[in-house]
Amino acid sequence: MEYYQYQILKSVIAIAVLVILRTSLLIATKRFAQKIERLEKRTNLIIKHINFGFIFLLFVSLFFIWGVEISDLGLVMSSVFAVVGIGFFAQWSILSNITSGIIMFFIFPYKIGDFIKLYDKENDFEGTIEDIKTFHIIIKGASGDFMTYPNSMMLQKGVSVVKPEALDAYLIREEEIKKEKAQEETVKEDLTN
Repeated sequence: MEYYQYQILKSVIAIAVLVILRTSLLIATKRFAQKIERLEKRTNLIIKHINFGFIFLLFVSLFFIWGVEISDLGLVMSSVFAVVGIGFFAQWSILSNITSGIIMFFIFPYKIGDFIKLYDKENDFEGTIEDIKTFHIIIKGASGDFMTYPNSMMLQKGVSVVKPEALDAYLIREEEIKKEKAQEETVKEDLTN
């Protein structure tokens, strides 16, 4: 019976330490999100990732406390990681998009509501960021159409951010450039005819 009391005490201590660490990390993440003006919806996505990580750590800690042998746990974990690894290798974009979403939350200058222009080889696209999900960004174009763009591609492509206060001037300038190009095309067609 004394053995179980010792295991229960160790379990309670492990849970308390992990809860304190998790709470501290959540508070730090929320403060950081407020400081860089991230939306609550986006912050909640990162919080879900943090919670998943701590649940995983809790289970591993409890396995060790209650006497699961390292060799047994190692065998189970290596089997699980082998299957997951093969799955992620087959779908590597899943992992890269999740990682890119987390990186964009903490580092990149654009956020929901910003007007951006994506510079892609085949097709440039501009619009307002409607939402940043785990795997992709949803962008609403000027004509009202929506585009989903993978998070990992956002890190690989050039992106211009137009802040809300400069958006009107940017759109006017873009419209003038389009008119000038159309006039140049008309002049070229007239000269060739």
